[in-house]
Amino acid sequence: MKQGWEIKKLGEVCEILDHLRVPITKKDRREGVYPYYGASGVQDYVDSYIFDGRYLLVGEDGAKWGANDKSAYIIEGKSWVNNHAHILKLNDNISDRLVEYYLVSKDLSEYITGAVVPKLTQQALRSIPIPVPPIAEQERIVEELDCLSGVIEKKRKQLKELDALAESIFYTMFGAPITNDKGWEVRPLKDVAEIIGGSTPKTNIEEYWNGSNYWVTPAELHGARYIESTERCITDEAVQKTHLNLLPIGSVLLSSRAPIGKVCITRVPMYSNQGFKNVVCSDKLHPEYVYQYLFGKTEYLNSLGTGATFKEISKATTEKITIPIPPISLQQEFAEKIEKIEQQKKLIKRSIEETETLFNSRMDYYFN
Repeated sequence: MKQGWEIKKLGEVCEILDHLRVPITKKDRREGVYPYYGASGVQDYVDSYIFDGRYLLVGEDGAKWGANDKSAYIIEGKSWVNNHAHILKLNDNISDRLVEYYLVSKDLSEYITGAVVPKLTQQALRSIPIPVPPIAEQERIVEELDCLSGVIEKKRKQLKELDALAESIFYTMFGAPITNDKGWEVRPLKDVAEIIGGSTPKTNIEEYWNGSNYWVTPAELHGARYIESTERCITDEAVQKTHLNLLPIGSVLLSSRAPIGKVCITRVPMYSNQGFKNVVCSDKLHPEYVYQYLFGKTEYLNSLGTGATFKEISKATTEKITIPIPPISLQQEFAEKIEKIEQQKKLIKRSIEETETLFNSRMDYYFN
């Protein structure tokens, strides 16, 4: 242990105010301005409050307690807290930010009980050992970690701003897609693109798997504009026996079920499972334009889904989706602007990764 540091139980350095928590069922909540907190953050806003101050909340049940999960977070001001989060008031000789960083950095699995409903009981919470440096060192550690986490948050905000810029450029160049205020010719997708679905090779035939052909599922689309690899690959035999059609580079993946509305552009040739209706553009459409046109239209796309067990957009319905057709030269100009934005995002993402590595190393240095 570092010189001058002590190890104390969490219960020794805080007051636990769980007895003051009050849960409110959703039907009994009245809408208001005060945050209603649960295990991992704001659950709602209500018209009254039971706490007024600064507290550290730690998930009791319904949370995640692995390393770097949001198992703990600080609240401040007037609020309401339900019975899914422990509420802690830290003593004056220890920083609540230091304790928050520590708890979030640690894997708390060993303190969790309950097979059906995992839970961090108050008794277990009290027993968690906490490193307590001298107060001046606590302040220095928190200042350093706050600085690094602030840089990461600022860069993540920059990524969101660049995504918003792409949307803004699209509207400036092409107008609002729904009203088509620029008067572009409107055609159904079947006239200007080929819609290609997919399938899943039999999972019990080993010869179909671990091949060299990329094969994508909707679960692999996490909001990125492009996809360059897949979690699983299939063999040539699987392609032939399953009668799969290859999606060329620049295909726009469109998830058509579970869930509907995810979009992505392929950067390598690949195949897909049956959860997609993919758009392969003709010479009248640029993939970047089609992606931006479909992006964010989840509500509309969901309205096209049919089915009793689960909703799905059929190939016939996808082919009927109408799309304005601006000049391809204008679409290409848009794509060039997007390329510059994506290059900038790539640099920011790399910077985030480097800062996160530094942040994690400092956390490890202080707390391990």
